[in-house]
Parts: sequence; C-alpha cells; structure tokens
Amino acid sequence: MTRPQVAVLGVPMDLGQSRRGVDMGPSALRYTGFEASLAALGYEVLDLGDVRVPVAESLHGGDPLAKGGMAYLDAIRRACEETVNALRLPPAGAFPIVLGGDHSIAMGSVPGVSRGERVGVVWVDAHTDFNTAETSPSRNVHGMPLAALCGLGDPRLVDIAWKGAKLRPEDVVMLGIRSVDRGERELVRRAGVTVYTMKEVDRLGIPRIAEEIVARLKPLPRVHVSLDADVLDPEIAPGVGTPIPGGLTYREAHLLMELLADAGIATSLDLVEVNPILDRENRTAVMMVELAASLLGRRIL
Repeated sequence: MTRPQVAVLGVPMDLGQSRRGVDMGPSALRYTGFEASLAALGYEVLDLGDVRVPVAESLHGGDPLAKGGMAYLDAIRRACEETVNALRLPPAGAFPIVLGGDHSIAMGSVPGVSRGERVGVVWVDAHTDFNTAETSPSRNVHGMPLAALCGLGDPRLVDIAWKGAKLRPEDVVMLGIRSVDRGERELVRRAGVTVYTMKEVDRLGIPRIAEEIVARLKPLPRVHVSLDADVLDPEIAPGVGTPIPGGLTYREAHLLMELLADAGIATSLDLVEVNPILDRENRTAVMMVELAASLLGRRIL
C-alpha cells in the first residue's frame, strides 16, 4: 500500500521583520525530529531542502529610503517566488508543509500550494497581518502578507507568482487575533474576512469555531492552515519575536488541529515565526511540530 506523502520546504526568512533569529526557524523545527514524527504517523517525507534567502547584511540595508522590512522588499519577493516554484515540484497528492521564517513567506506558500485552484486559508495568529505600507507603523513586511494575498498593498507583493489577489476575502478565516494596528483594523473590516479574536475564542470555544470554519471552507478544493507560533500564549511558546499575552492554551491549539484533522479539510500547512534565539530548550519548535502532527492525524487513542 502506498503511503501518503508530506513535502517539507524550509524558507529561512528574517527579512520581513526587524528582529534577528527567525531565519533559524526551519533548522529548529527540523531539529525536533520533525520528519521522524511524520514518518511514525505513516507518511513518506519528501524534504525539498531550503529556499535561498540572502542574509540581511549582504543586502547593505536594501533601499536606504525605505523603513523597516520594506527595505528588503525585492529580496522578499524573490524568495517568495522561489517558494512558489519549489512547491510545484512535489506530486499533486503530497501534503506541503512550509517551515518559516517570518510570516512574509505566506506570500509564496499560499500561491505555491494552490496550484492555480481556489484556496481557503485558516490564519492562526495573534496578528491579522493585514497592513499595507501606508497603514503599518513599522513597515515590516511580515505584518502585510494576508493583505497582499487579498490584493491590497504594494503591487510588488500583490503580484508575486501572478498578478492580482490570490485569495478571496470570504475564503479567509483568522483565529486567535489579539493585536491589530489602528490602520489595518479598518482594512480588515472593509475586506470582510472572518475573524475570531481571543474574545470569541473565550466566548464561543474552539469546538464551535472549528465547526464554523469547516462549514465555511469545506466546499473549497484546497484549505491552507497558516500557523504562527505567536498565536500561542507566550508562557508556553516563548520563542517568538512578537509575544502577546493571552494566547491559545496548549489544549485549545491541539483541539483546533484535531478538529480540523477530523474534518479532513486541510491540504497544506505553514509553521512560522519560531525564533530559537528567544526560545527555551526549543520548546516552541517542539510544540509547533506537535501541532502539525495533530493536524496530520495523530490521535490520543
């Protein structure tokens, strides 16, 4: 009997934000024995290696007139385009997992895993990442990928892989949100994406939210889960560059993954924003790998 396949791609990107170390995320995730844990679940693992991402210092600060991560916009774009190309290599039935790197990699992973089909996204994150250069206080690109994927912002980001939006707003669900910049709040409202803040997590609970996510996205041919480590409470996941108190607990996060696995809707996954420099004994990377295993079918019994 042929085993199901998982295709793993690393994108060691730290150009989308101003705190160093997140480029080591793919190595930290692999160090946990990630591939062995997937193999234990019955998967054949195809490791595609890492996309080439230049070191920030080699770019001499990028555009001296740009502020924050926008200084490296062209390098980010090239890395995302390489991500798209790399994700075209695995067999069509493989389950792609993209290891970040900061969340700007999603501008490559989402079009890459879509293979030209309509795709829904479950954006599991403390932040909406719906800024543009005009609304972002920091102008860091890792706060812009979801807006760009929905067709908003700098055309050099919007038009990665092909021109125009890669997602329909009605196909986007955000969960775990608890930090939104003033300018992006209005963009999120106008776009009409579905948002479950931590208030809704507390009020409704993960089972009901997961049920609503499945009902919304199950009709789509592909559903991509983009999991940012900072959605977790920093008490349990300290290795992130932008920790925000009051995040998902260990069991809430696993329950979400388990319920999505039960529904069988997820077809690809990002694991992003793990910063081993800020972590303790690789705890955050270990937890992200455990969550990936839950999404891919690991059960208690």
